[in-house]
Amino acid sequence: MYGYDQHTGVGQGYAPPQQPQQHAQMPGGYGQQAPLYPEPSPPSLADAVRAFTTGSMSAEDFQQIFATSKVYCPRGDNPGFLALHNTQQPVIPMFTSLKELRRYAGKDSKYFVITGAEVIDLLPTGYGFVLDMEGDHRMVFDAKAVEQMVDFAMRRMYG
Repeated sequence: MYGYDQHTGVGQGYAPPQQPQQHAQMPGGYGQQAPLYPEPSPPSLADAVRAFTTGSMSAEDFQQIFATSKVYCPRGDNPGFLALHNTQQPVIPMFTSLKELRRYAGKDSKYFVITGAEVIDLLPTGYGFVLDMEGDHRMVFDAKAVEQMVDFAMRRMYG
């Protein structure tokens, strides 16, 4: 059983789990502990959009970040994506943050949040999407680009 010493007699109580000690020696070996730094976090979706649009991030790296990131989508009274049909191909506006969504749709707008992977899974065939429509680094993915993202996701999952 977790947290209990099964080899002690009756009357012995809860024993908290032991945390491993992590010590790093400073150069010189004077017994000082170096601070432990957390792993660097991946870039935010907004950072990835900027990096991808400026050419400093590959499509594969962008898609990996997009898949695990939260995406903010405006919504109407019915469930589902809101699409813009006044473009060459129908596109669905999506945003990297609530701030970006509010810039586009207003502070009282309704929205839902899903991951990029869910976007790729749920997007209707023949639709593209646009990220941060009113932002400085707007990105448009047409229906063909979405198909390529689906293919990439399938290859990553199933080989």
